[in-house]
Amino acid sequence: MRSSYDSSVATVGAVLWRQVAPICLAYALVGISFGAITVSAGIPGWVAPAMSAAVFAGSAQFAAIGIVMGGGGLVAAILAGLVINARMLAYGIAVADATGRHRWHRFFGAHLITDVNTALVLGVSDPCRRRRLFWGAGGLIFVCWNMAVLAGVMLGDHLGDVHALGLDAVLPTILLALVADALHGARVRAAVGAGALASLVGLAVLPPGWPVLASLLGCVVLVWPCRRPGWQGQP
Repeated sequence: MRSSYDSSVATVGAVLWRQVAPICLAYALVGISFGAITVSAGIPGWVAPAMSAAVFAGSAQFAAIGIVMGGGGLVAAILAGLVINARMLAYGIAVADATGRHRWHRFFGAHLITDVNTALVLGVSDPCRRRRLFWGAGGLIFVCWNMAVLAGVMLGDHLGDVHALGLDAVLPTILLALVADALHGARVRAAVGAGALASLVGLAVLPPGWPVLASLLGCVVLVWPCRRPGWQGQP
């Protein structure tokens, strides 16, 4: 029993090192940029670290700060963040069991839900390993992101825009690699393709944050009745 436990911990540790650590580096660069941008815009230095700890959602944080910097009100900034992070509702349903059974586990676990640990958990069936991956990856990213934002605030406007490095393309590519093993069955692959297409179309016609929600239309493929024999039994 002890040997099995040690083996499971070692396996999860290896996954965190190989797959999550490189992502943390990319997130760190973006977090530093976020902290530096807020300070250079004249926003008090405590705002970015406080927002990062309380919200813990990079895209929503950038959107909210962008609206405030552009002269928008607090209500508009909050609404933009809610729209962009609406996908977390679906994530929460998918990984609810990985957060734990206790009420407080679920409360704090909901705060640590990210694209990364959701992608990792979806590819694992063992309940114990799912929990370790969820908390390990979520905790690692949370610490990395908040430390990076704080570093960005301290460095101020001495930094350039790290988005020029193309991280907006790197992160989605890594996430796709993480979930690739879970894409089994014709209907699942069709749903992913439909969601990706809806998101790409949405980029041209929808406000920021909405294309991500448009990708959820791919779920229609999973529930749409289909009489083709090859698709039955492959949800």
